[in-house]
Amino acid sequence: MKFLSLVTLVLLVVACNNNGVSKKPLKTELDSVSYAIGLDVAKNVKKSFDEFDNDLFIQGFVNASDSTDIMIDEAKAQQLVRAYFQKKQQADMAKSQEEAKANKEAGDKFLAENKTKDGVVTTESGLQYIVLKEGTGAKPTTASKVKVHYHGTLINGTVFDSSVDRGTPAEFGVTQVIKGWTEGLQLMPVGSKYKFFIPSDLAYGANPRPGGVITPNSALIFDVELLEIVE
Repeated sequence: MKFLSLVTLVLLVVACNNNGVSKKPLKTELDSVSYAIGLDVAKNVKKSFDEFDNDLFIQGFVNASDSTDIMIDEAKAQQLVRAYFQKKQQADMAKSQEEAKANKEAGDKFLAENKTKDGVVTTESGLQYIVLKEGTGAKPTTASKVKVHYHGTLINGTVFDSSVDRGTPAEFGVTQVIKGWTEGLQLMPVGSKYKFFIPSDLAYGANPRPGGVITPNSALIFDVELLEIVE
C-alpha cells in the first residue's frame, strides 16, 4: 500500500475513535458504502499497527494537506514506514521462533511422560492413544468418509475446537485432516471413543492457522468418537 493511501486510511480510524466525532445516520447508498469502507479500513489498520500517537498522526496529516510545517519529507516518511514494518516483521518472527521452540520442548516432555501411563499406546509414528470405549463396527480406510464427535485441547487444557460443545458431529474424509487423525481414525472400529495425543509433526507443525489458539509446534489432545462411516 502506498504511504499516502495508508495515512489516509489510518486517519479514518483515528477520527472514528475521537470522542468529538459526530454520529451520522445512514441515509443514502453512499453513506452506507462510506461506513462500510470505514469498517473494513479499521479492521485492516488494526492488523498493521500495534500503536501510534494520535496527535502526531493528525498533525502530520494536516501538515501534508495544507503543505505547511512539514517536518519529514515524503521520501523520508516512506523510508520510516518501511523500516518500521521490517523491524516489526523481524520481531514477530523472532517471537514466533521462540514460541515454537518452547512449544516443541513442552510437547516432547509431555508426550515422554504420557507414554509411560497405564493404557497409553504409542505407534511407530509417535501418535499416542488411549481406548476409552472399543466399538464393534468396521474400521475406516483412507478412502472413507466418517462422522465423528470430537473435543480438542492443547496440552495445558485450553479448548481450541469441539464438535461436542457445538452439539453437531463433523463429517470429512479420513485423509482431509491432520496426519495424527488420519492414522488414528483407521485404528478405530465404528462405535469407538479414543483419546489421541498428537505430536506437533503429526498435527499442524510450525505453520498452524494464523491468529488461532494453536501456536507453532503445539502438541494436541483430542477425544474422538467415531459415530459412523458415511457411505
